[in-house]
Amino acid sequence: MERFMEQQREMTRRAFFKMMAGLGLAGWAVTAGGCLRPAELPAGVEDLPPYHHRVASAWPAQVRGCVPIDPVSPSLVQDHRKCNLCGQCLDVCRNTQSVVGYYDLPLVDEIICINCGQCALVCPTGAISERDDTEKVWQALEDPGRFVVVQTAPATRVSLGEEFGLPPGTWVAGKQVAALRRLGFDAVWDTNFTADLTIMEEATELIKRIKGELPGHPLPLLTSCSPGWVKFCEYFYPNLLPHMSSCKSPQQMFGALAKTYYAEKKNIDPEKIFSVSIMPCTAKKFEAQRPEMNASGLYRGTPSIRDVDAVLTTRELARMLKQKGIDLAGLPEEDYDPLMGKCTGGAIIFGATGGVMEAAVRTAFFFITGNEPPSDLLNLTPVRGLEGVKEGALDVPGVGTLRIAVCHGLANGRRVLEAMRDGRAPWHFVEFMACPGGCIGGGGQPRTAVPPTDEIRAKRIAALYHADARWERRLSHENPEILTLYQEFLEHPMSELAEELLHTEYVSRGHQLRARKAAVALG
Repeated sequence: MERFMEQQREMTRRAFFKMMAGLGLAGWAVTAGGCLRPAELPAGVEDLPPYHHRVASAWPAQVRGCVPIDPVSPSLVQDHRKCNLCGQCLDVCRNTQSVVGYYDLPLVDEIICINCGQCALVCPTGAISERDDTEKVWQALEDPGRFVVVQTAPATRVSLGEEFGLPPGTWVAGKQVAALRRLGFDAVWDTNFTADLTIMEEATELIKRIKGELPGHPLPLLTSCSPGWVKFCEYFYPNLLPHMSSCKSPQQMFGALAKTYYAEKKNIDPEKIFSVSIMPCTAKKFEAQRPEMNASGLYRGTPSIRDVDAVLTTRELARMLKQKGIDLAGLPEEDYDPLMGKCTGGAIIFGATGGVMEAAVRTAFFFITGNEPPSDLLNLTPVRGLEGVKEGALDVPGVGTLRIAVCHGLANGRRVLEAMRDGRAPWHFVEFMACPGGCIGGGGQPRTAVPPTDEIRAKRIAALYHADARWERRLSHENPEILTLYQEFLEHPMSELAEELLHTEYVSRGHQLRARKAAVALG
């Protein structure tokens, strides 16, 4: 009976928030709470940026509301007791991501959210944060019947140190490995391994599309590594989903291989493997729970097996280390475990806007010509930097001019998508990243500055490019562990088994909203 009552309370709360968002009253309802503030008190709090609270007042000029967040979101939680109604979450959701305000009300069936977590990064009081999955991981680590594995995204190695007082952009890859071993993980791997694998698959897919070998899958090819971007496209541009790469993200490719390839090599029951990923991104929590992300379970004939069991943000990992009294800065440098722990420089730059494109172009050039890419493709300046939309054109023997584009922040992405919809898209290949700066600016990254700054983003990006420049191997097709994976398991890129484990299809969510090209006014 108690469980039933708890479920009823939870469903009632969720229904209430959905109703309020659907009526367009979520911001108004919480704004009205500003009337309860004593008139002599300032509307904001001391640590708010001054441009949001210039005048001491208790009503509309400063009190603006907040974004609605689904109480059962796998990515984010909202504590209205901490919210001071400053509206910064509304600003970033509307102006940077072009989500809130870009659909008509009432809502159809769900609160519209792409799970990117940018609202959590700009919230000055911590009223919005990632959903905490650390307890789930602690339980797995303490279970002697579990074999707990972990993968770390490229962006975490240039940001985790900020949680321990190190400057932005400090390279802590080896220290992060050492820290994870001290937490008790049985195997510590690098998501960059499957970033290289993603390039192998995606470059092959690009070439097949250029040659017309994939009917129903037109150009330009759109990258699919960013789950917030994918969900945005599913909501607002479902008619363009045939352009989306079928490649899963590196996180999901890794999860599928951990419970198939690795489990077979090490003779481990995949049902005993608990797979954790350390990500800069709150949307990765949503991605891991997508129904189709159980390829390893289907491969084993046990659909209940999930490819990734838990996703922790950079901030959550930092909390776990602090709970155990582990000082990251004082740890030695250690290497990732073998079999799925090697990477190339091309994989490292996945964490920066333009990095996926640059890595893919390097390998696509080799696949098409049989020659190593020229030096200018190892420093592809047209797609580097923090400009919102970047374009380039490359001469590739056998293909001609390959036109590319890169965008980050989905208001910028919307500009590219509108060009595609209007038939004004000259590109063959376009990279999309939901978060400003790419993964280094993900919603689960350290809140080193609130709101985040381009200065911090630039320092993290610079650290990734510096590592790429000095790495022994810089081309994804040169990763020896990737070559072994194909020789011993997958056979070749886009093989039948590769399609089964590493590729997917995405779904239209257009029926969940009535999209607008221009935002409705907010307040």
